Amino acid sequence: MALQWIILTYVVAAEAAIALLLTIPAPNVLKSRIVSLVSFIIRPTIGIVPFAAFQLLDIYWKNEHRLMCTSEICTATERDRYEKALYKSQGNVILCAAACLLYWCVHRYCKYYQEIQRLEGVVKKYKEQ
Repeated sequence: MALQWIILTYVVAAEAAIALLLTIPAPNVLKSRIVSLVSFIIRPTIGIVPFAAFQLLDIYWKNEHRLMCTSEICTATERDRYEKALYKSQGNVILCAAACLLYWCVHRYCKYYQEIQRLEGVVKKYKEQ
């Protein structure tokens, strides 16, 4: 079970690094090559979105079927274990949301950059005529 969260953590870290790389100012030639490489890589990685959604559903199901430990009959260790599981699941929800949000941001940035390049080409074409 922990392997899924490790994979998701690495994916979020890679997406954050890519987003940072895309937003750093660079010369147009270098920027266009970086964007084309990232847009080529980002298409097959769309699988992270359903993976994160499945993980969110798993967290929701476990939360709904978790034994509640709020009464006085629970021992201190049981209460601590319950609270630790809640905090861990909240962190995992944030991780899943970050994976989807970062993927969307990188994807939209690449699309916007390519659209801007296409429009600049059209403007340059009209100026030459």
